Amino acid sequence: MTMRLADIAARAGVSKATVSRVLNGARGVAAGTRDSVLTALDALGYEQPPRQRRAELVGLITPELDNPFFPALAEVMGQALTRQGYTPVLATQTPGGSTEDELTEMLVNHGVSGIVFVSGLHADTTADTARYGRLHEQHVPFVLVNGFSPRIEAPFVSPDDRAAMRLAVAHLAELGHERIGLAVGPERFVPVQRKIEGFRTGMQEHLGLSAQESQELVQHSLFSLEGGQAAASALIDLGCTAVMCASDMMALGAVRAARGRGLTVPGDISVVGFDDSPLIAFTDPPLTTIRQPVKAMGQVAVDALLEEMSGTPPPRTEFVFMPELVVRGSTAAGPRGGQRPASRR
Repeated sequence: MTMRLADIAARAGVSKATVSRVLNGARGVAAGTRDSVLTALDALGYEQPPRQRRAELVGLITPELDNPFFPALAEVMGQALTRQGYTPVLATQTPGGSTEDELTEMLVNHGVSGIVFVSGLHADTTADTARYGRLHEQHVPFVLVNGFSPRIEAPFVSPDDRAAMRLAVAHLAELGHERIGLAVGPERFVPVQRKIEGFRTGMQEHLGLSAQESQELVQHSLFSLEGGQAAASALIDLGCTAVMCASDMMALGAVRAARGRGLTVPGDISVVGFDDSPLIAFTDPPLTTIRQPVKAMGQVAVDALLEEMSGTPPPRTEFVFMPELVVRGSTAAGPRGGQRPASRR
């Protein structure tokens, strides 16, 4: 029987060009559209071509995987893509390794159907955003996670960093802490700026501090254990009895900084992390932290990308998720009268 593209296209409600791409196993056809064409083939009595069963490739570009949050998010997105018949390709940035632009070019050259960027250059306010415009020109759909830029036309997925910091300040203030410090990464990053805004708001609401007074209790460092240790050490020198951190890794560094001075956590210093990374509940002490809704964020990122790939893009806006305060053993009542912790070594 001679196959008529027009008949298949009419039955599936798509164009003849789309039918041709499905029959030839071309990339960039959404799973739902592909299923419609295959259903039309069956209904019209045509045999399905074997090539169409090849899985599509979708790129996931993440920072280095030292922070457990990133592999956890990649796992959620990878599973969601696999359930839809796609093959995730994880591309990880490492210090001294391939840049985001190089990884993007590699993925595009391999014919990926779309890309999810996690904590990439879209979160850096000093970065050139023209690279994302070039992806539009190449007709490569993409979604951006953890960061926002009004200059980029794409779906964004982020936690509510401002609300997260207000939750942490409220918790520590209720425990009686009056000198609360914030350890964060470089100021050029959007999530860092938002955390500082939330910190200032919380400190004004609960402790009556001005924006300038709160800013004096902010320390910038690297998003690492060593970075958290350095920032927390400086905050302890400023008399802080509690330290809020921008990641769980930084929080573990803060615990190390306190213990290096002979101080106890939470007896002398309370510490709050951010992410609720796997196994963080089993540290010593178990870490009080802000839990990012990893499963919900990962699923929405994948859903938005699939819609982009299908040609029916979701709103070019930011999907913001409310985090949750998880109280464990690294926070306790603050010293009476705002007494500063004294190093014991």
